[in-house]
Amino acid sequence: MIRVVLVDDHELVRSGFRLILAGQPDLQVVGEASNAEDGLRLMRGEKPDVALIDVHMPGMSGIELTERVQRADLPTRIVILTVVQDAEFPRRLLQSGALGYLTKGCPAEELLEAVRAVAAGNRYLDAVIAREMALAAVDGDGSPLESLSSRELEVALMLARGLAVNEVANRLHLSAKTISTYKQRLFEKLGVAHTIALAHVLSAHGLLAEESFGHHS
Repeated sequence: MIRVVLVDDHELVRSGFRLILAGQPDLQVVGEASNAEDGLRLMRGEKPDVALIDVHMPGMSGIELTERVQRADLPTRIVILTVVQDAEFPRRLLQSGALGYLTKGCPAEELLEAVRAVAAGNRYLDAVIAREMALAAVDGDGSPLESLSSRELEVALMLARGLAVNEVANRLHLSAKTISTYKQRLFEKLGVAHTIALAHVLSAHGLLAEESFGHHS
């Protein structure tokens, strides 16, 4: 059982997350807090596996809270939630020790995927954030990821995490034929011949944890 706490100053947001998580047999919400100070106390007491933390809260921010959790050597792994798509945030957050980073507009399946991945010790960035980071990381040499559209990067991340073409199609409400076309285009743009190589490219740019693609056939 993965034990989760929610730290967000908006009650409606917490209610929404609680509903999504409550329907899952392997996940349990063990506490909630409306500010970072209470959140830290909750994590010290409950020692949950995962904390979903809002980046912008009155008082201590989600970044500071993440750093405090790291310094206190608590076992809790952090998923940060934000509405702000700012590449400087994810970079600072990843340095602060957050493993997951999601925009609040992400689909419910992605939230669940992120909680499970982070509980297992893997990094999880949603596609919007991954693209922001990829573009921010581009230096003078340029990055092959710079040529990808947001949708192409989203497809790339899903394929690299081991989803089949038809699963990606269902998730994005597109046809399998369209996803196959995206896949072919991705392989051409990035100069790779298979999904494992695609995963290695994303991993090399910090967008995918190495462990995420150990299960490919």
